[in-house]
Amino acid sequence: MSVPGLRSLFVTREVTLPLIVDDRGTLQVAAADVSKLLRTMGGRWLRLVEAGDQDLDEDTVAALTIELAKLADRIDVACIAHSSGQST
Repeated sequence: MSVPGLRSLFVTREVTLPLIVDDRGTLQVAAADVSKLLRTMGGRWLRLVEAGDQDLDEDTVAALTIELAKLADRIDVACIAHSSGQST
């Protein structure tokens, strides 16, 4: 499965996530891949702003990047807690 990357005049990329279906047919994606994807998206947006992409508002990109990083952090913390037998 491919997730469309950020589209602009200068950058067109796709990010591919490995998908696994368990024996019950439930779709599984590694949490580390999801948190990495969130951080990568924010980083790409920031680089586009730094490169002068006129279609992106710097304040909006900064706010969205922060929120994506927070979500990635929450996913990571939940996984660490789960793997250590703790609940969040």
